[in-house]
Amino acid sequence: MALENYRRKKKRLGDLLVQAGIISEEQLKEGLEKQKQTFSKLGETLIDLGYTSEVEIANALHLQLGYEFVVLSEETIPDNILRLANEQVLRKHAVIPFAFHPNNPNILRVAMADPMDIIAMDDLAIITNMQIEPVVATTTDVMKALDKYYGNAEAMAVAERYTREKESLYREQEEDVKDEVENSPIVLLVRTIVEQAVRLRASDIHIEPMETKVRIRYRIDGVLAEAMEYNKNLFPAIIARIKIVGDMDIAEKRKPQDGRMTATVDRKEYDIRISMLPTVYGEKVVMRITEKKTLNRDKRDLGFSPSDLEKFDRILHQPYGILLVTGPTGSGKSTTLYTALSELNTDQVNIITLEDPVEANIEGINQVQTSTKSGLTFASGLRSILRQDPDIIMIGEIRDEETADIAVKAAITGHLVVSTLHTNSAASTISRLEDMGVENYLIADATVGIIAQRLVRRLCPHCKRPRQATVEEKAVLEVPLEQEFTIYEPKGCNSCNETGYFGRIGVYEILTMTPKIKQLIAKRASANEIQEQAVKEGMNTLKMSAISYVKEGITSIAEVKRITFE
Repeated sequence: MALENYRRKKKRLGDLLVQAGIISEEQLKEGLEKQKQTFSKLGETLIDLGYTSEVEIANALHLQLGYEFVVLSEETIPDNILRLANEQVLRKHAVIPFAFHPNNPNILRVAMADPMDIIAMDDLAIITNMQIEPVVATTTDVMKALDKYYGNAEAMAVAERYTREKESLYREQEEDVKDEVENSPIVLLVRTIVEQAVRLRASDIHIEPMETKVRIRYRIDGVLAEAMEYNKNLFPAIIARIKIVGDMDIAEKRKPQDGRMTATVDRKEYDIRISMLPTVYGEKVVMRITEKKTLNRDKRDLGFSPSDLEKFDRILHQPYGILLVTGPTGSGKSTTLYTALSELNTDQVNIITLEDPVEANIEGINQVQTSTKSGLTFASGLRSILRQDPDIIMIGEIRDEETADIAVKAAITGHLVVSTLHTNSAASTISRLEDMGVENYLIADATVGIIAQRLVRRLCPHCKRPRQATVEEKAVLEVPLEQEFTIYEPKGCNSCNETGYFGRIGVYEILTMTPKIKQLIAKRASANEIQEQAVKEGMNTLKMSAISYVKEGITSIAEVKRITFE
């Protein structure tokens, strides 16, 4: 076995990838040159250069060398295997044992990012006193599995280590705490909390002080789930560490604070917005995680139906007017706006944004962040932007009458304005603008389109199970009651962390300004009248769009009920 592995090792990864047709000789040469400068592994270097991906490398090893390929999220690793090796050794080599050989219990099957790593196999063979059978897996898959099976144990070990250190050397002075934090396991603990959240696809981390403990929760696919609990005596050090990396005032505990940090997890850069809020038991922390590249998506990836995509394109190609994206917090409005801006971003136009805060940097766009300290509000910033010869203006949110008035007038005078509002539907956005004091004839003239949106959770493709719809569900789905109709519901498996859902998709309601809709707005028609006319003209409501996902087996009927108000 060892001799066979040695022979395989002699085949270099770069040569294998060239033989498989994944990279060219020139790309390999460039990768090897860069590797000399960065001292990283060749596979990582080629991925960073954009020449290949983890999955392509794993497939090449599988096909060229005959290694079996495993998807760890579909495996359940028994406790007796998890106890065989130390987690630090497994993380060091990016490996995880996951099963015994079916025909020989002395052979341990090990998922490896690099199955040609003889040192890793030798280390594991010595530690486990077993023969090692390498199986190929992606690095991300291995690290996710390590987080899943060892993450909480590692974090708890760090927490206990810190508690022991603190008991032996207790200081109350703030500066001493700051110095201690910089050199303590708390640095590792906070990093572990962030890395685990990223690998679990969390959008937010909640660190909550309670009477006797600290609770950590992650928001995954829009739903909060508890991840771990710590002793309350860890809390001051966790808060101090987060304040240091978030560039906040470490001594201020009575006022809310906002901060920002970046983290690199599995070679991807994440932007993390931090909010501190004083509560009766201490400061609660919420960390919003955004991968820097995900906001700039292709519009086809947002979840628009073909007809809605056509409407979206038509709205974006208007030379001037106002486009409003509406929905509650966390419904994907920023992603839709950034996608629209990326679509419009060319050398021929001057795009300026006014945001609170700037969520992602887009090359070629002038982005301005509001600041209450310097008096740069949405209204004052918008006035200044209009003197900068803009073609397209993006306003993070229309919050008051003054901003609404300036935005609408800017749209009428030849600018394309895109912004967001917090309303329940596209039609009710008209009423909100009226409430803000904007004249109806101005709303009718200025508005080119309104997009109301929500996010629904996708059913996990590995474990969703079919069943017949009930009479009540058929009524909701607008299916004939006598007809048999199959829908899908969540079950839960390893792939989706037992939730039954994996990822989210957008649900949209796009109101375009037709002559009849403009007439209704000018006549001060109600939101219901405007919606009825829009549906007659082909608009899909949020409920209709969500129902189509249920019929296609993409989401569950419970998700439809969660996001619609009808």
